[in-house]
Amino acid sequence: MNRRHFLQGGAAALALSQVNARFVDAADVKKRVGLIGCGWYGKADLLRLIQVAPVDVVSLCDVDSQMLGNAAELVATRQLSKQKPRLYSDYRKMLKEKDLDLVLIGTPDHWHALNMIEAVKSGVDVYCQKPISVDVIEGQAMLAAARKYKRVVQIGTQRRSTPHLIEARDRILREGLLGNISHVEICCYWHMRASGNPPDTAPPANLDYEMWTGPAPMRPYNSWVHPRGWRAFMEYGNGIVGDMCVHMLDMVRWMMELGWPIRVDSSGGILVDKASKANISDTQVATFDFGKLQVVWNHRTWGEGVDPKYPWSATFYGDKGTLKASVYGYDFIPHGGGKAVSKDVVYEFDKYPEDKTEKDLETHCAPAIRGHMRDLLANIATRGKPVADIEQGYISSTSCILANLSMKLGRSLTWDPVAGRIAGDEQANHLLRRPYRAPWIHPEAAKV
Repeated sequence: MNRRHFLQGGAAALALSQVNARFVDAADVKKRVGLIGCGWYGKADLLRLIQVAPVDVVSLCDVDSQMLGNAAELVATRQLSKQKPRLYSDYRKMLKEKDLDLVLIGTPDHWHALNMIEAVKSGVDVYCQKPISVDVIEGQAMLAAARKYKRVVQIGTQRRSTPHLIEARDRILREGLLGNISHVEICCYWHMRASGNPPDTAPPANLDYEMWTGPAPMRPYNSWVHPRGWRAFMEYGNGIVGDMCVHMLDMVRWMMELGWPIRVDSSGGILVDKASKANISDTQVATFDFGKLQVVWNHRTWGEGVDPKYPWSATFYGDKGTLKASVYGYDFIPHGGGKAVSKDVVYEFDKYPEDKTEKDLETHCAPAIRGHMRDLLANIATRGKPVADIEQGYISSTSCILANLSMKLGRSLTWDPVAGRIAGDEQANHLLRRPYRAPWIHPEAAKV
């Protein structure tokens, strides 16, 4: 072979290798991974990722030194390298290393925007827990940052990757077994709102409470604030609508291929448990009006639920049948005869026996998280949009924020998705951005 033929052959081989590389299974391409927020769901997400791909978890970040150390010990036992990750108390220092491919964000909601924007600026792809933001302007800035820096961002609305719900969508909805659907009810009747009045105390020595609070208003510390109890306070999130409705609304939007609601109307408040220190609503109804379809949310943290089998769920009402769907399974009930269909969640303990013993893991959600991670990795490989792309997270999260604003203002709100504003309501538009506590600076889409 002469030099010319050698070079031509070498170029062809290189081109072929590049083509083949694009079709390599994403799970076979090792990613260097970091986690910001090493609490409950941060660890759950990270450990599911470890189950489906040979990632190298090299960095962990948390403002609770005890939580951080415990997470490092756990990760070392679960990842292939058995190495302990580097530890950080400030996410900015972790991202400044510029040696990560993928970052998972499991911080409380009030931190999501700043964490995610800084991550994509550093050049990494991102898995961010839901809801994407606490206010609407944050969400717009997050979407703008993902697009500007050309990053793949998956949001933790993993109902879109739940195997039995994918089946319900394909087997029931897409096959037209429900007929015409003009009403969907979504709900949560779990008694999940914190009750009581824990005393305010000094934060524990292992927690940097100043950094934990970050851009949120500074509240006196009490045992609810950390860990996990922070959802009792609107300062850090959007109540049960932002926590639970966002999942069910996003699920309905995905299953029915819906975009933005035209109008959002909500009412409710603290109607029963007025003595608790918690300031999120205990009762709330919200209607998301999509024109020919209304999706109606209901939550009560007291009393009995409508259907004990479906306390957190969606019920699709069609003129040919009814579909009830939840994280635990689905039931299709045809009208006027016909074959009913039922399916329960499949736990996958045979493939992933560690699910049985992992502390605090929601085992019924584990298959969905794994599916969500596989989808993310596949889209990182192709630079495509994952099933719960940041834009879908923005739509679902903003819709829930609008429900809370509607309840606060006592009127329905009409959303203009092109302008990114509430139509004809300047008072409401002023509430699309929450104040940030100094020295933190609120992000804007035009400045990311």
